[in-house]
Amino acid sequence: MKTLTFKVIIPARMRSTRLPGKMLADIAGKPMVAWVAERAADSGAEDVIIATDHADIADAMAALDWRVCTTSTAHATGTDRLAEAVDLLELADSEIVVNVQGDEPLIDPRLVREVARELALRPKASIATAVHPISSAKAFFDPNVVKVVHDTDGYATYFSRAPIPYARDAFALSRKRLPADFPAFRHIGIYAYRVSYLRKYASAPWGTGTASRSPSGPSRSSPASTRARTSSACASCSLPGPPSTPGFPGFDPVRPARR
Repeated sequence: MKTLTFKVIIPARMRSTRLPGKMLADIAGKPMVAWVAERAADSGAEDVIIATDHADIADAMAALDWRVCTTSTAHATGTDRLAEAVDLLELADSEIVVNVQGDEPLIDPRLVREVARELALRPKASIATAVHPISSAKAFFDPNVVKVVHDTDGYATYFSRAPIPYARDAFALSRKRLPADFPAFRHIGIYAYRVSYLRKYASAPWGTGTASRSPSGPSRSSPASTRARTSSACASCSLPGPPSTPGFPGFDPVRPARR
């Protein structure tokens, strides 16, 4: 493989259900999103861009010499925001972009680089994400844990909160432990994209660059579920264990970072 080249875009919206304005939450004298940008830069990305819908975030990050891209306030998901940003930035279809969430100031730069590397190594893939093995039955049966099934070539085929794959015979006897060598994997919510995929996503009915809608109403479809509807291959980067960053549901990124 030639030298790995990729960009990081950090979608940063001002509104938040749990913590409004969290992108500008002060952590040791800097906005939280600035710490995220520093970690992203440590990954070796050739450029780090903050895609935001609010002037306060744009001004704060520009004052710290970070590149800012101003996007619409109407986006339903971070992926929608990325899709607009890649057009505003005039990125080439072949470029690789990693979506790093703006509320993960402790994200491991190696995770960012590995998911970009996985996509670069797989020319047939449009998306790459990360997984790690599940070792406990408690985690496997927990609906808060998103499970991933991938094929023998390392491409993700299913994402579900249900316990998949299901070892019917083994679990009929006991659900207290997983069978030996059971191929259960937990999804780590980070994605790398080819820009061409983001443009396809933006032009689809469920990803219009504004408030995406499905026949049943507003949709916040994950890139993983959208992948199936666009027939886009999703490479699965398998890590030996959980990442060192605590980016899981229910984690408050401000509290531990301030310690």
